[in-house]
Amino acid sequence: MASQTMARSFDDITQRRLDWHSDDPLTPRGKLKFRTVWVSDTHLGTAGCNAELLHDFLHSIKPETLYLVGDIIDGWRLKRGWYWPARHNDIVRRVLKLANKGTRVVYIPGNHDEALRDYTGLAFGGVEVLAEAIHETADGRRFLVTHGDEFDGVVLYARWLAFLGDAGYSVLLRLNVWFNVVRRRFGLPYWSLSAYIKHRVKNAVAFVSRFEEVVAHAARERGVDGVVCGHIHCAEIRDFGGVVYMNDGDWVESCTALVEHADGRIEIIDWAARTKALHDAARGRVGATVLEVAA
Repeated sequence: MASQTMARSFDDITQRRLDWHSDDPLTPRGKLKFRTVWVSDTHLGTAGCNAELLHDFLHSIKPETLYLVGDIIDGWRLKRGWYWPARHNDIVRRVLKLANKGTRVVYIPGNHDEALRDYTGLAFGGVEVLAEAIHETADGRRFLVTHGDEFDGVVLYARWLAFLGDAGYSVLLRLNVWFNVVRRRFGLPYWSLSAYIKHRVKNAVAFVSRFEEVVAHAARERGVDGVVCGHIHCAEIRDFGGVVYMNDGDWVESCTALVEHADGRIEIIDWAARTKALHDAARGRVGATVLEVAA
């Protein structure tokens, strides 16, 4: 591990959530510039995918490298019944366009898109398919990038789904979809009911903590500075004795990603929270205008 990195405090390296600033670097076309972006668990092919928010996010960024860290397409659900709305096609097209415009796109399959693991080492439409990757940040740190499902057998519980069951989790996500349909009709932004419930289930919280410890230990064994993964739908940045564990979250509940800035800082970007902030700001401006007119 780089000694200069170890000398820096953890707070200098990472932050829990990305604060939004008007001076964030933008391309001439107004895209947010990042050195690297990590996205996982979009679950395209399911009704639970927050395709509108994901599409908006991908259209708002111009990264040098984009990692798709598994469970991008949900092959499990597509086998049960076909679901592929137009917006899911738009997302695929956007990724391919980024690759065509110079972004390095790396696809690391997960368990829900495991069929693509048969094609590791190949490239399709400018998208590289790899089993895992080692990413070097601008400040010289090395991170293992992997989906994370390979650690399920090490953790005492197969996944937090073990406490609820796959069928129960599907019902919860379906409920989340309809819950937000109602919110939109009332002019309210996206809010994840399923994530709220999950984070208050004691056993689920215990699983997440154990998963993070196991993955961080594996990174230490590999001799890297940290690890970036997905799989458990829980965005996080934590320090385990000098090894940085990072999870980019998901796009069926929290709508988060990880981003690396030009100086090597890595942060969680909460797109649902950003959208809500913009929504609230717009409502505030409208309210102020109404008051001015009334006055």
